[in-house]
Parts: sequence; C-alpha cells; structure tokens
Amino acid sequence: MPEILHITERSLWDAARETGTYEMSTRGRTLQEEGFIHCSTRAQLPRVADFLYGTYEGPGELVVLVIDPERLDAPLKYEAPEPGGEEFPHIYGPIPVAAVTAVELWESA
Repeated sequence: MPEILHITERSLWDAARETGTYEMSTRGRTLQEEGFIHCSTRAQLPRVADFLYGTYEGPGELVVLVIDPERLDAPLKYEAPEPGGEEFPHIYGPIPVAAVTAVELWESA
C-alpha cells in the first residue's frame, strides 16, 4: 500500500513523539473534533498545503509526516469531501509514532 502524507507544525509532531501518538486532524482541529485525521497522497500534498498553510506565519517550520498505512492501528479510508469529488485518505484514529517512516521539511513552492 502506498505511503500517505500529513502536513503539520513541527511543534505538534514533537509533542506526539513524547506521547507516542499523533492526534491532530488538520490545522487547528483535533482528531476528537473532526472524527478522523486528514491526509493526502504525494500528488495532492501541494494543493492541501497551500489550502491549509498558504498564509502560515506560525512559529517553527512545517513538516510532512510520511505514514506507512500497514503500521496503522486505525482504519484508513479514501473519501471524497463531496459526491464524485477527489478522494483523500482519512485515518479514523490516532497515528502511532511508529507508523511515521520519515519526517520531511515542507517548503512551499
């Protein structure tokens, strides 16, 4: 199964490494608030990053979590935000730190 990606703030990833799981859904929203963690494919990532962080001027840098779906404990579903739309990967539970195989620095184009 191909890798999936999640863009986030380095401080949130650092906090997840302390607890053992990552539980942010998207910018400013937790897994508990949203019900799943928003992810993307490598091809979708630039559009997702621009949509979520195009105006980001926060502290620290943005990172991309590279996730191995085989290492997830929670269900992974590809779903479209609206009927007939493009499908995005959604993880219905926390991401174990061990499922993240790499952390890449995000630099917008």
